[in-house]
Amino acid sequence: MVNQRRHWAALVRPGVRGVPVLVAGLWVLALDPDNRFTVVLGLAIALGALGYLGLAVAEWWIRHFLVTKRRVLLTSGVIVRKVAVMPLRRITDLTYQETLVGQLLGYGGFRFESAGQDQALSQITYLPDAKTIYDEISGLLFPSDAGRGSDDEDGGDPTRRPTPQRPAPAAPERHSTGPIPGFRSAYPRGRSTRSR
Repeated sequence: MVNQRRHWAALVRPGVRGVPVLVAGLWVLALDPDNRFTVVLGLAIALGALGYLGLAVAEWWIRHFLVTKRRVLLTSGVIVRKVAVMPLRRITDLTYQETLVGQLLGYGGFRFESAGQDQALSQITYLPDAKTIYDEISGLLFPSDAGRGSDDEDGGDPTRRPTPQRPAPAAPERHSTGPIPGFRSAYPRGRSTRSR
């Protein structure tokens, strides 16, 4: 089972946007403390930036990626809580992606492809230790492949002798079927429905 919050790197983009606005608001606020207009403007800018940063942190805290033996869930939303669910059996392909920055900071992402229409869980980003999570999900999706080597289909033991294969039984001979003696069908053979 996987229960994971996103990597802290997900907060970098909101921080790059929000912190300079917060600094600008504080600068306008301190520019002329006697001027009512600049005080109100600076306070509004600073509070707006704080609200934006607070929502980003709250979304990061609430957003969870959860994988059970039967389904994949993603919870999100601060004001309106949203839970997206996808059954594991509907996943047809799983792609693991790790950028250069992700390799340095220790996060990655997944792309789920499923049978049917586009899903809300099609792409999950900023997952810490994504390679381990990918291995766990792959083990749930393809349990018969768990523990097998990547190059050897028999499990990776070169000393093991291959088990002899028994020949497939020969297909039974086909016999033409005729009418059963003494049985009268409700559908006579001579009539054709094409004349309609």
